[in-house]
Amino acid sequence: MQSAYIYEQDPGHGWLHVRRAEITRLGIAREITPYSYQRGDLVFLEEDCDLSTFMRAKEAAGEPVTFEERHVEHTSIRGYDAYRPTA
Repeated sequence: MQSAYIYEQDPGHGWLHVRRAEITRLGIAREITPYSYQRGDLVFLEEDCDLSTFMRAKEAAGEPVTFEERHVEHTSIRGYDAYRPTA
């Protein structure tokens, strides 16, 4: 479980950086859409749908979430692979 999550925004969109293991632990791996991205052990949850799914799961688990916001002009996240749950 992370203590603070990075919420990265470019001028058009935003993503929350979350470790894949946490998404699996929360039981939401198959609920995350391909509109989110992945790279290594990190998943970048898109702000419109998948971030809400994550926040509901954290609330249900009684786990608070704090954000560290990062505003950038250009993000490399858009070039990462689309999210796919691991088997």
